[in-house]
Amino acid sequence: MAETRSAARPWLSAYPPGIPADLDIDRLGTLVDLFDDCMARSAQRPALECFGIPVSYASLGASAEAVAAWLAAQGLTKGDRVAIMMPNVAAYPATIFGVLLAGCTVVNVNPLYTPRELTAQLNDSGARILFVLENFAHTVMQALPDLALDRIVLAGPGDGLGLKGRLITLASRHLKKAVPPYRFPDGLAVRFDAVIRSGTGKPKVRVPVGQDDLAFLQYTGGTTGVAKAAMLTHRNIMANVEQSRVWFRVSADDGRMRVMVTALPLYHIFALTCCFFFFMKVGGCCLLIANPRDADGFIKTLKGTRFTHFSGVNTLFNLLINHPKIHEVDFSNLDFVIAGGMAVQATVAERWKAITGSAIVEGYGLSETSPVVCVNPPDLAEWSGTIGYPVPSTDVSVRGIDGQEVGIGESGELCVRGPQVMAGYWKRSDETARATTADGYFRTGDVAVLNPDGQVRIVDRMKDMILVSGFNVYPNEIEDVLASHPGVLECAVVGAVNDETGEMVVAHVVRKDEAMTTDALRTFARSQLTGYKVPRRVVFHDALPKTNVGKVLRRALRDDPPPP
Repeated sequence: MAETRSAARPWLSAYPPGIPADLDIDRLGTLVDLFDDCMARSAQRPALECFGIPVSYASLGASAEAVAAWLAAQGLTKGDRVAIMMPNVAAYPATIFGVLLAGCTVVNVNPLYTPRELTAQLNDSGARILFVLENFAHTVMQALPDLALDRIVLAGPGDGLGLKGRLITLASRHLKKAVPPYRFPDGLAVRFDAVIRSGTGKPKVRVPVGQDDLAFLQYTGGTTGVAKAAMLTHRNIMANVEQSRVWFRVSADDGRMRVMVTALPLYHIFALTCCFFFFMKVGGCCLLIANPRDADGFIKTLKGTRFTHFSGVNTLFNLLINHPKIHEVDFSNLDFVIAGGMAVQATVAERWKAITGSAIVEGYGLSETSPVVCVNPPDLAEWSGTIGYPVPSTDVSVRGIDGQEVGIGESGELCVRGPQVMAGYWKRSDETARATTADGYFRTGDVAVLNPDGQVRIVDRMKDMILVSGFNVYPNEIEDVLASHPGVLECAVVGAVNDETGEMVVAHVVRKDEAMTTDALRTFARSQLTGYKVPRRVVFHDALPKTNVGKVLRRALRDDPPPP
Protein backbone atom coordinates (compact mmCIF):
# COMPACT_ATOMS: atom_id res chain seq x y z
CA MET A 1 0.00 0.00 0.00
CA ALA A 2 1.31 3.46 -0.86
CA GLU A 3 2.23 5.67 2.09
CA THR A 4 -0.43 8.29 2.81
CA ARG A 5 0.43 11.94 2.73
CA SER A 6 -0.19 12.34 6.47
CA ALA A 7 2.19 9.47 7.21
CA ALA A 8 4.83 11.05 5.00
CA ARG A 9 4.70 14.26 7.07
CA PRO A 10 6.04 16.63 4.40
CA TRP A 11 6.46 19.43 6.96
CA LEU A 12 9.48 17.70 8.49
CA SER A 13 11.69 18.73 5.58
CA ALA A 14 10.81 22.38 6.30
CA TYR A 15 11.50 22.20 10.04
CA PRO A 16 14.13 24.66 11.32
CA PRO A 17 17.51 22.98 12.03
CA GLY A 18 17.62 21.05 15.28
CA ILE A 19 13.86 20.48 15.69
CA PRO A 20 13.17 16.74 16.17
CA ALA A 21 10.37 14.95 14.37
CA ASP A 22 9.20 13.24 17.55
CA LEU A 23 9.59 13.63 21.30
CA ASP A 24 9.85 11.12 24.14
CA ILE A 25 6.66 12.06 25.96
CA ASP A 26 6.91 9.31 28.59
CA ARG A 27 9.99 10.90 30.18
CA LEU A 28 8.21 14.21 30.80
CA GLY A 29 6.28 13.11 33.88
CA THR A 30 3.25 14.99 35.20
CA LEU A 31 2.30 18.55 36.06
CA VAL A 32 3.13 17.71 39.68
CA ASP A 33 6.65 16.81 38.53
CA LEU A 34 6.80 20.12 36.66
CA PHE A 35 5.82 21.93 39.88
CA ASP A 36 8.46 20.19 41.98
CA ASP A 37 11.14 20.79 39.36
CA CYS A 38 10.50 24.50 38.86
CA MET A 39 10.20 25.15 42.61
CA ALA A 40 13.54 23.45 43.23
CA ARG A 41 15.27 25.17 40.32
CA SER A 42 13.79 28.68 40.36
CA ALA A 43 12.75 29.31 43.98
CA GLN A 44 14.01 32.89 44.22
CA ARG A 45 13.08 33.96 40.70
CA PRO A 46 9.83 35.85 40.03
CA ALA A 47 7.10 33.50 38.85
CA LEU A 48 4.34 36.09 38.57
CA GLU A 49 3.76 39.81 38.56
CA CYS A 50 0.29 41.16 39.27
CA PHE A 51 -0.77 44.76 39.95
CA GLY A 52 2.90 45.68 39.88
CA ILE A 53 3.80 43.25 42.67
CA PRO A 54 6.20 40.32 41.95
CA VAL A 55 5.66 36.84 43.41
CA SER A 56 8.59 34.42 43.66
CA TYR A 57 8.40 30.74 42.80
CA ALA A 58 8.99 29.99 46.50
CA SER A 59 6.01 32.13 47.52
CA LEU A 60 3.78 30.69 44.79
CA GLY A 61 4.84 27.18 45.81
CA ALA A 62 4.07 27.79 49.48
CA SER A 63 0.57 29.01 48.62
CA ALA A 64 -0.03 26.03 46.33
CA GLU A 65 1.13 23.59 49.03
CA ALA A 66 -1.26 25.24 51.51
CA VAL A 67 -4.19 24.96 49.08
CA ALA A 68 -3.40 21.27 48.52
CA ALA A 69 -3.25 20.58 52.28
CA TRP A 70 -6.57 22.38 52.84
CA LEU A 71 -8.25 20.41 50.04
CA ALA A 72 -7.02 17.15 51.55
CA ALA A 73 -8.40 18.25 54.94
CA GLN A 74 -11.80 18.76 53.29
CA GLY A 75 -11.81 15.08 52.35
CA LEU A 76 -11.14 15.50 48.63
CA THR A 77 -9.48 12.52 47.00
CA LYS A 78 -7.86 11.71 43.70
CA GLY A 79 -10.01 12.66 40.72
CA ASP A 80 -12.40 14.98 42.56
CA ARG A 81 -13.19 18.13 40.60
CA VAL A 82 -12.41 21.63 41.86
CA ALA A 83 -13.67 24.66 39.93
CA ILE A 84 -11.81 27.97 39.61
CA MET A 85 -13.73 31.11 38.60
CA MET A 86 -11.21 33.96 38.41
CA PRO A 87 -9.58 36.39 36.01
CA ASN A 88 -5.76 36.70 35.99
CA VAL A 89 -5.02 37.36 39.66
CA ALA A 90 -2.26 35.84 41.81
CA ALA A 91 -4.60 33.45 43.64
CA TYR A 92 -5.37 31.65 40.37
CA PRO A 93 -1.94 30.03 39.68
CA ALA A 94 -1.60 29.02 43.34
CA THR A 95 -5.01 27.37 43.21
CA ILE A 96 -4.27 25.55 39.94
CA PHE A 97 -1.12 23.97 41.34
CA GLY A 98 -2.77 23.28 44.70
CA VAL A 99 -5.60 21.35 43.06
CA LEU A 100 -3.15 19.32 40.97
CA LEU A 101 -0.93 18.54 43.99
CA ALA A 102 -4.01 17.20 45.76
CA GLY A 103 -4.57 14.78 42.86
CA CYS A 104 -7.76 16.57 41.83
CA THR A 105 -8.99 17.85 38.48
CA VAL A 106 -9.24 21.56 37.66
CA VAL A 107 -12.48 22.85 36.14
CA ASN A 108 -11.79 26.28 34.63
CA VAL A 109 -14.81 28.61 34.69
CA ASN A 110 -15.29 31.90 32.87
CA PRO A 111 -15.96 34.48 35.64
CA LEU A 112 -18.34 36.37 33.35
CA TYR A 113 -20.73 33.42 33.14
CA THR A 114 -24.38 33.99 34.00
CA PRO A 115 -25.95 31.94 36.82
CA ARG A 116 -27.46 29.61 34.22
CA GLU A 117 -24.12 28.99 32.50
CA LEU A 118 -22.34 28.52 35.81
CA THR A 119 -24.96 26.04 37.01
CA ALA A 120 -24.70 23.97 33.84
CA GLN A 121 -20.91 23.74 34.00
CA LEU A 122 -20.56 23.01 37.71
CA ASN A 123 -23.29 20.39 37.69
CA ASP A 124 -21.97 18.77 34.52
CA SER A 125 -18.45 18.54 35.97
CA GLY A 126 -19.56 17.47 39.44
CA ALA A 127 -17.25 20.02 41.05
CA ARG A 128 -17.25 19.80 44.87
CA ILE A 129 -15.45 23.05 45.65
CA LEU A 130 -15.43 26.41 43.88
CA PHE A 131 -12.67 29.03 44.19
CA VAL A 132 -14.08 32.38 43.02
CA LEU A 133 -12.90 35.97 42.96
CA GLU A 134 -15.27 37.82 45.29
CA ASN A 135 -16.14 40.28 42.50
CA PHE A 136 -18.19 37.45 40.96
CA ALA A 137 -19.56 35.90 44.15
CA HIS A 138 -22.99 37.43 43.49
CA THR A 139 -23.32 35.21 40.42
CA VAL A 140 -22.56 32.14 42.54
CA MET A 141 -25.10 33.29 45.12
CA GLN A 142 -27.82 33.48 42.45
CA ALA A 143 -26.94 30.00 41.16
CA LEU A 144 -26.55 28.45 44.61
CA PRO A 145 -30.05 26.89 44.92
CA ASP A 146 -29.25 24.69 41.91
CA LEU A 147 -25.68 23.80 42.92
CA ALA A 148 -24.26 21.00 45.07
CA LEU A 149 -21.02 22.51 46.38
CA ASP A 150 -19.25 21.40 49.56
CA ARG A 151 -17.42 24.71 50.05
CA ILE A 152 -16.86 28.06 48.33
CA VAL A 153 -13.49 29.81 48.62
CA LEU A 154 -13.62 33.60 48.18
CA ALA A 155 -10.46 35.25 46.88
CA GLY A 156 -9.66 38.96 46.80
CA PRO A 157 -7.82 40.56 43.88
CA GLY A 158 -4.67 41.00 45.99
CA ASP A 159 -4.62 37.57 47.65
CA GLY A 160 -1.29 35.83 47.12
CA LEU A 161 0.59 39.15 46.85
CA GLY A 162 1.66 39.63 50.48
CA LEU A 163 0.93 42.74 52.56
CA LYS A 164 0.47 45.06 49.56
CA GLY A 165 -1.91 42.53 48.05
CA ARG A 166 -3.97 42.40 51.25
CA LEU A 167 -4.35 46.17 51.06
CA ILE A 168 -5.55 45.82 47.45
CA THR A 169 -8.13 43.26 48.55
CA LEU A 170 -9.25 45.40 51.48
CA ALA A 171 -9.68 48.42 49.22
CA SER A 172 -11.69 46.40 46.70
CA ARG A 173 -14.19 45.35 49.36
CA HIS A 174 -15.03 48.99 49.93
CA LEU A 175 -15.81 49.57 46.26
CA LYS A 176 -19.44 48.53 45.77
CA LYS A 177 -19.10 48.51 41.99
CA ALA A 178 -16.09 46.18 42.20
CA VAL A 179 -17.75 43.72 44.59
CA PRO A 180 -21.54 43.53 44.23
CA PRO A 181 -23.33 42.42 47.42
CA TYR A 182 -23.53 38.69 48.14
CA ARG A 183 -24.39 36.40 51.03
CA PHE A 184 -23.83 32.68 51.60
CA PRO A 185 -25.16 30.32 54.27
CA ASP A 186 -23.03 30.13 57.40
CA GLY A 187 -20.18 27.67 57.11
CA LEU A 188 -20.31 27.33 53.33
CA ALA A 189 -17.84 30.04 52.31
CA VAL A 190 -14.27 30.60 53.49
CA ARG A 191 -11.78 33.26 52.46
CA PHE A 192 -8.70 32.38 50.44
CA ASP A 193 -6.32 33.82 53.02
CA ALA A 194 -7.96 31.60 55.66
CA VAL A 195 -7.35 28.59 53.40
CA ILE A 196 -3.67 29.54 53.16
CA ARG A 197 -3.39 29.96 56.95
CA SER A 198 -5.12 26.64 57.54
CA GLY A 199 -2.93 24.73 55.09
CA THR A 200 0.39 26.36 55.99
CA GLY A 201 2.63 24.17 58.12
CA LYS A 202 0.71 20.98 57.40
CA PRO A 203 2.58 18.02 55.83
CA LYS A 204 2.99 18.29 52.07
CA VAL A 205 0.30 16.57 50.06
CA ARG A 206 1.43 14.44 47.14
CA VAL A 207 -1.38 12.27 45.81
CA PRO A 208 0.25 9.91 43.28
CA VAL A 209 -0.86 10.75 39.75
CA GLY A 210 0.22 9.40 36.39
CA GLN A 211 0.40 10.88 32.93
CA ASP A 212 -2.98 9.43 31.98
CA ASP A 213 -4.80 10.90 34.98
CA LEU A 214 -7.18 13.77 34.35
CA ALA A 215 -5.69 17.23 35.01
CA PHE A 216 -8.33 19.54 33.50
CA LEU A 217 -11.90 19.59 32.35
CA GLN A 218 -11.61 22.33 29.74
CA TYR A 219 -15.04 23.43 28.57
CA THR A 220 -15.34 24.31 24.90
CA GLY A 221 -17.92 24.80 22.20
CA GLY A 222 -19.50 27.93 23.63
CA THR A 223 -19.07 29.81 20.34
CA THR A 224 -20.56 27.06 18.19
CA GLY A 225 -23.06 25.22 20.36
CA VAL A 226 -23.60 23.58 23.76
CA ALA A 227 -20.43 23.66 25.87
CA LYS A 228 -18.76 20.32 26.56
CA ALA A 229 -15.62 19.47 28.49
CA ALA A 230 -12.44 18.25 26.85
CA MET A 231 -10.71 15.78 29.18
CA LEU A 232 -7.07 16.88 29.27
CA THR A 233 -4.63 14.57 30.99
CA HIS A 234 -1.27 15.34 32.56
CA ARG A 235 0.28 13.75 29.45
CA ASN A 236 -1.68 16.07 27.13
CA ILE A 237 -0.51 19.26 28.83
CA MET A 238 3.07 18.13 29.47
CA ALA A 239 3.40 17.02 25.85
CA ASN A 240 2.17 20.36 24.53
CA VAL A 241 4.42 22.34 26.86
CA GLU A 242 7.43 20.36 25.62
CA GLN A 243 6.35 20.59 21.99
CA SER A 244 6.19 24.37 22.38
CA ARG A 245 9.45 24.60 24.33
CA VAL A 246 11.37 22.63 21.73
CA TRP A 247 9.84 24.58 18.84
CA PHE A 248 10.69 27.95 20.37
CA ARG A 249 14.10 26.69 21.56
CA VAL A 250 13.70 27.97 25.08
CA SER A 251 15.76 26.47 27.91
CA ALA A 252 15.57 26.94 31.66
CA ASP A 253 19.34 26.59 31.87
CA ASP A 254 20.44 29.72 30.01
CA GLY A 255 19.84 32.04 32.97
CA ARG A 256 17.74 34.54 30.99
CA MET A 257 14.94 36.48 32.65
CA ARG A 258 11.84 35.96 30.52
CA VAL A 259 8.59 37.83 31.05
CA MET A 260 5.44 36.80 29.18
CA VAL A 261 2.64 39.35 28.87
CA THR A 262 -0.31 37.22 29.95
CA ALA A 263 -3.37 39.22 28.97
CA LEU A 264 -5.48 36.28 27.83
CA PRO A 265 -7.30 34.73 30.81
CA LEU A 266 -5.74 31.62 32.36
CA TYR A 267 -9.07 29.80 32.13
CA HIS A 268 -8.53 29.84 28.34
CA ILE A 269 -6.37 26.96 27.13
CA PHE A 270 -4.05 29.22 25.11
CA ALA A 271 -2.94 31.22 28.15
CA LEU A 272 -3.02 28.19 30.46
CA THR A 273 -0.54 26.15 28.44
CA CYS A 274 1.37 28.63 26.30
CA CYS A 275 1.83 31.29 28.97
CA PHE A 276 1.48 29.74 32.42
CA PHE A 277 2.78 26.18 32.21
CA PHE A 278 5.26 27.00 29.43
CA PHE A 279 6.84 29.78 31.47
CA MET A 280 6.82 27.74 34.69
CA LYS A 281 8.71 25.05 32.77
CA VAL A 282 11.46 27.48 31.72
CA GLY A 283 11.67 29.50 34.92
CA GLY A 284 10.03 32.57 33.41
CA CYS A 285 7.60 35.14 34.79
CA CYS A 286 3.95 35.64 33.82
CA LEU A 287 2.90 39.29 33.80
CA LEU A 288 -0.75 38.82 34.74
CA ILE A 289 -3.19 41.33 33.22
CA ALA A 290 -6.44 41.09 35.16
CA ASN A 291 -8.48 43.23 32.77
CA PRO A 292 -7.01 43.65 29.25
CA ARG A 293 -10.15 45.47 28.14
CA ASP A 294 -8.96 48.42 30.22
CA ALA A 295 -6.73 49.62 27.40
CA ASP A 296 -5.40 52.63 29.33
CA GLY A 297 -4.42 50.48 32.30
CA PHE A 298 -2.94 47.82 30.03
CA ILE A 299 -0.76 50.36 28.22
CA LYS A 300 0.36 51.82 31.56
CA THR A 301 1.43 48.36 32.75
CA LEU A 302 3.33 47.68 29.54
CA LYS A 303 5.12 51.02 29.81
CA GLY A 304 6.37 50.07 33.28
CA THR A 305 7.55 46.55 32.47
CA ARG A 306 10.53 45.05 30.65
CA PHE A 307 8.71 42.20 28.91
CA THR A 308 10.31 39.74 26.51
CA HIS A 309 7.35 37.78 25.13
CA PHE A 310 3.81 38.66 24.14
CA SER A 311 0.73 36.53 23.46
CA GLY A 312 -2.66 37.60 22.20
CA VAL A 313 -5.52 37.29 19.76
CA ASN A 314 -6.30 39.50 16.77
CA THR A 315 -8.77 41.71 18.67
CA LEU A 316 -6.23 42.35 21.44
CA PHE A 317 -3.54 43.39 18.97
CA ASN A 318 -6.10 45.59 17.19
CA LEU A 319 -7.07 47.22 20.48
CA LEU A 320 -3.46 48.08 21.27
CA ILE A 321 -2.37 49.38 17.87
CA ASN A 322 -5.33 51.77 17.88
CA HIS A 323 -4.45 53.18 21.31
CA PRO A 324 -2.98 56.71 21.13
CA LYS A 325 -0.18 55.86 23.58
CA ILE A 326 1.00 52.60 21.98
CA HIS A 327 4.13 54.36 20.69
CA GLU A 328 5.20 55.05 24.28
CA VAL A 329 5.61 51.32 24.98
CA ASP A 330 9.11 49.83 24.67
CA PHE A 331 8.93 46.68 22.50
CA SER A 332 12.71 46.46 21.95
CA ASN A 333 13.19 43.46 24.26
CA LEU A 334 10.69 41.19 22.51
CA ASP A 335 11.93 37.72 21.59
CA PHE A 336 8.69 36.73 19.87
CA VAL A 337 4.99 37.56 19.70
CA ILE A 338 2.61 34.61 19.50
CA ALA A 339 -1.00 34.73 18.31
CA GLY A 340 -3.78 32.16 18.33
CA GLY A 341 -7.44 31.76 19.20
CA MET A 342 -8.70 33.34 15.98
CA ALA A 343 -7.34 34.33 12.59
CA VAL A 344 -4.96 37.30 12.55
CA GLN A 345 -5.95 39.86 9.92
CA ALA A 346 -3.28 41.08 7.50
CA THR A 347 -3.90 44.74 8.28
CA VAL A 348 -3.52 44.16 12.01
CA ALA A 349 -0.33 42.13 11.48
CA GLU A 350 1.19 44.80 9.25
CA ARG A 351 0.44 47.65 11.64
CA TRP A 352 1.69 45.66 14.64
CA LYS A 353 5.01 44.97 12.90
CA ALA A 354 5.34 48.64 11.88
CA ILE A 355 4.74 49.84 15.45
CA THR A 356 6.59 47.20 17.47
CA GLY A 357 9.23 45.94 15.05
CA SER A 358 8.20 42.33 15.79
CA ALA A 359 6.27 40.07 13.45
CA ILE A 360 3.29 38.16 14.82
CA VAL A 361 4.04 34.43 14.91
CA GLU A 362 0.67 32.83 14.34
CA GLY A 363 -0.18 29.39 15.62
CA TYR A 364 -3.28 27.23 15.78
CA GLY A 365 -4.90 25.02 18.34
CA LEU A 366 -8.05 24.09 20.20
CA SER A 367 -9.09 23.22 23.74
CA GLU A 368 -9.22 19.61 22.61
CA THR A 369 -5.52 19.70 21.59
CA SER A 370 -4.13 21.36 24.74
CA PRO A 371 -3.99 23.59 22.48
CA VAL A 372 -1.03 23.82 20.05
CA VAL A 373 -1.25 21.88 16.78
CA CYS A 374 0.68 24.10 14.37
CA VAL A 375 2.85 27.20 14.67
CA ASN A 376 5.11 29.34 12.52
CA PRO A 377 8.88 29.45 13.16
CA PRO A 378 9.72 31.89 15.99
CA ASP A 379 12.25 33.81 13.90
CA LEU A 380 9.62 34.77 11.32
CA ALA A 381 10.54 38.04 9.63
CA GLU A 382 7.01 38.85 8.44
CA TRP A 383 3.56 37.55 9.30
CA SER A 384 2.97 34.58 6.98
CA GLY A 385 -0.81 34.32 6.77
CA THR A 386 -0.56 30.59 7.57
CA ILE A 387 -0.62 28.75 10.88
CA GLY A 388 2.81 27.29 10.17
CA TYR A 389 3.85 23.66 10.59
CA PRO A 390 2.62 20.85 12.81
CA VAL A 391 4.71 20.68 15.99
CA PRO A 392 6.84 17.57 16.76
CA SER A 393 5.02 14.27 17.38
CA THR A 394 1.96 15.64 15.57
CA ASP A 395 0.29 14.37 12.41
CA VAL A 396 -2.29 16.34 10.46
CA SER A 397 -4.54 15.22 7.65
CA VAL A 398 -6.86 17.31 5.45
CA ARG A 399 -9.97 15.33 4.51
CA GLY A 400 -13.03 15.70 2.35
CA ILE A 401 -16.62 15.01 3.35
CA ASP A 402 -16.07 11.35 2.42
CA GLY A 403 -13.33 11.07 5.03
CA GLN A 404 -10.60 10.62 2.43
CA GLU A 405 -7.52 12.81 2.21
CA VAL A 406 -7.67 15.56 -0.38
CA GLY A 407 -4.78 16.62 -2.59
CA ILE A 408 -2.10 19.15 -1.79
CA GLY A 409 -3.57 22.65 -2.08
CA GLU A 410 -7.16 21.44 -1.82
CA SER A 411 -9.41 22.44 1.07
CA GLY A 412 -10.93 20.01 3.52
CA GLU A 413 -11.41 19.40 7.23
CA LEU A 414 -8.23 19.55 9.30
CA CYS A 415 -7.79 16.38 11.36
CA VAL A 416 -5.11 15.95 14.06
CA ARG A 417 -3.38 13.11 15.86
CA GLY A 418 -0.76 13.49 18.59
CA PRO A 419 -0.03 13.20 22.33
CA GLN A 420 -1.67 16.58 22.99
CA VAL A 421 -5.10 15.43 21.73
CA MET A 422 -7.65 15.05 24.53
CA ALA A 423 -8.76 11.76 26.03
CA GLY A 424 -12.32 12.55 24.93
CA TYR A 425 -15.33 14.62 25.98
CA TRP A 426 -16.43 14.33 29.61
CA LYS A 427 -19.48 12.03 29.89
CA ARG A 428 -20.14 12.41 26.14
CA SER A 429 -18.93 9.30 24.40
CA ASP A 430 -21.26 10.03 21.49
CA GLU A 431 -19.63 13.44 20.93
CA THR A 432 -16.20 11.86 21.23
CA ALA A 433 -17.09 9.30 18.58
CA ARG A 434 -18.40 11.99 16.21
CA ALA A 435 -15.21 14.00 16.63
CA THR A 436 -12.89 11.05 15.95
CA THR A 437 -12.09 9.41 12.61
CA ALA A 438 -11.92 5.64 12.20
CA ASP A 439 -8.11 5.83 12.22
CA GLY A 440 -7.90 7.91 15.40
CA TYR A 441 -7.66 11.52 14.22
CA PHE A 442 -9.50 14.36 15.96
CA ARG A 443 -11.79 16.26 13.61
CA THR A 444 -11.27 19.97 14.25
CA GLY A 445 -14.22 21.35 12.29
CA ASP A 446 -11.88 23.82 10.58
CA VAL A 447 -11.41 24.07 6.83
CA ALA A 448 -7.72 23.99 5.92
CA VAL A 449 -5.29 23.64 3.02
CA LEU A 450 -1.96 21.82 3.22
CA ASN A 451 0.80 23.48 1.20
CA PRO A 452 3.46 21.38 -0.58
CA ASP A 453 6.05 22.14 2.12
CA GLY A 454 3.68 21.09 4.91
CA GLN A 455 2.56 24.55 5.99
CA VAL A 456 -1.11 24.67 6.91
CA ARG A 457 -3.47 27.48 6.07
CA ILE A 458 -6.82 27.77 7.81
CA VAL A 459 -9.62 28.82 5.49
CA ASP A 460 -12.46 29.05 8.01
CA ARG A 461 -14.72 27.21 10.41
CA MET A 462 -16.83 24.62 8.60
CA LYS A 463 -19.93 25.86 10.46
CA ASP A 464 -19.21 29.46 9.48
CA MET A 465 -18.92 28.77 5.76
CA ILE A 466 -21.56 30.58 3.67
CA LEU A 467 -23.05 28.91 0.59
CA VAL A 468 -23.97 31.53 -2.03
CA SER A 469 -25.57 30.12 -5.19
CA GLY A 470 -23.58 26.93 -4.71
CA PHE A 471 -20.26 28.72 -4.14
CA ASN A 472 -18.36 28.35 -0.87
CA VAL A 473 -17.67 31.72 0.79
CA TYR A 474 -15.32 31.88 3.78
CA PRO A 475 -15.90 34.79 6.21
CA ASN A 476 -12.21 35.09 7.12
CA GLU A 477 -11.33 36.14 3.56
CA ILE A 478 -13.99 38.85 3.44
CA GLU A 479 -13.18 40.10 6.94
CA ASP A 480 -9.55 40.43 5.96
CA VAL A 481 -10.50 42.61 2.98
CA LEU A 482 -12.95 44.78 4.92
CA ALA A 483 -10.50 45.27 7.79
CA SER A 484 -8.02 46.80 5.37
CA HIS A 485 -10.40 49.71 4.70
CA PRO A 486 -9.15 52.76 6.65
CA GLY A 487 -12.65 53.48 7.91
CA VAL A 488 -13.13 50.06 9.56
CA LEU A 489 -12.12 49.43 13.17
CA GLU A 490 -13.30 45.81 13.28
CA CYS A 491 -15.72 43.58 11.46
CA ALA A 492 -17.36 40.18 11.32
CA VAL A 493 -19.03 38.39 8.43
CA VAL A 494 -21.89 35.89 8.67
CA GLY A 495 -24.42 34.30 6.37
CA ALA A 496 -28.14 35.02 6.22
CA VAL A 497 -31.01 33.34 4.37
CA ASN A 498 -31.70 34.72 0.90
CA ASP A 499 -34.51 33.58 -1.40
CA GLU A 500 -32.47 34.05 -4.57
CA THR A 501 -29.06 32.67 -3.62
CA GLY A 502 -29.82 30.41 -0.64
CA GLU A 503 -27.56 32.47 1.58
CA MET A 504 -26.07 35.93 1.35
CA VAL A 505 -23.07 37.64 2.92
CA VAL A 506 -23.76 40.10 5.75
CA ALA A 507 -20.97 42.29 7.15
CA HIS A 508 -21.18 43.59 10.72
CA VAL A 509 -18.88 46.57 11.12
CA VAL A 510 -17.59 48.91 13.81
CA ARG A 511 -16.53 52.15 12.11
CA LYS A 512 -13.32 54.05 12.74
CA ASP A 513 -14.62 56.79 10.45
CA GLU A 514 -18.27 57.63 11.14
CA ALA A 515 -18.56 59.18 7.66
CA MET A 516 -18.07 55.81 5.97
CA THR A 517 -21.24 54.56 4.27
CA THR A 518 -22.57 51.16 3.25
CA ASP A 519 -22.14 52.01 -0.43
CA ALA A 520 -18.53 53.10 0.08
CA LEU A 521 -17.64 49.87 1.89
CA ARG A 522 -19.40 47.66 -0.66
CA THR A 523 -17.63 49.49 -3.50
CA PHE A 524 -14.32 48.89 -1.76
CA ALA A 525 -15.14 45.20 -1.30
CA ARG A 526 -16.16 44.87 -4.95
CA SER A 527 -12.71 46.08 -6.02
CA GLN A 528 -11.07 43.11 -4.28
CA LEU A 529 -13.67 40.35 -4.21
CA THR A 530 -15.65 38.50 -6.83
CA GLY A 531 -19.31 39.44 -6.98
CA TYR A 532 -20.88 36.66 -4.89
CA LYS A 533 -18.44 37.38 -2.03
CA VAL A 534 -19.34 41.07 -1.73
CA PRO A 535 -21.58 41.71 1.31
CA ARG A 536 -25.22 42.18 0.30
CA ARG A 537 -25.84 43.98 3.58
CA VAL A 538 -23.67 46.02 5.92
CA VAL A 539 -24.77 46.52 9.53
CA PHE A 540 -22.99 49.12 11.65
CA HIS A 541 -22.46 48.56 15.38
CA ASP A 542 -20.94 50.42 18.30
CA ALA A 543 -19.25 47.14 19.32
CA LEU A 544 -19.28 43.49 18.24
CA PRO A 545 -20.23 40.67 20.62
CA LYS A 546 -17.14 38.84 21.87
CA THR A 547 -16.09 36.10 24.24
CA ASN A 548 -14.05 37.17 27.26
CA VAL A 549 -10.95 36.17 25.31
CA GLY A 550 -11.87 38.66 22.60
CA LYS A 551 -13.03 36.24 19.92
CA VAL A 552 -15.94 37.66 17.92
CA LEU A 553 -19.12 35.68 18.40
CA ARG A 554 -20.33 35.13 14.86
CA ARG A 555 -23.04 32.86 16.22
CA ALA A 556 -24.56 35.73 18.19
CA LEU A 557 -24.70 37.84 15.03
CA ARG A 558 -26.35 35.00 13.11
CA ASP A 559 -28.84 34.15 15.86
CA ASP A 560 -29.93 37.74 16.45
CA PRO A 561 -29.91 39.46 13.06
CA PRO A 562 -30.97 43.10 12.87
CA PRO A 563 -34.20 43.97 11.01
CA PRO A 564 -33.78 44.42 7.23
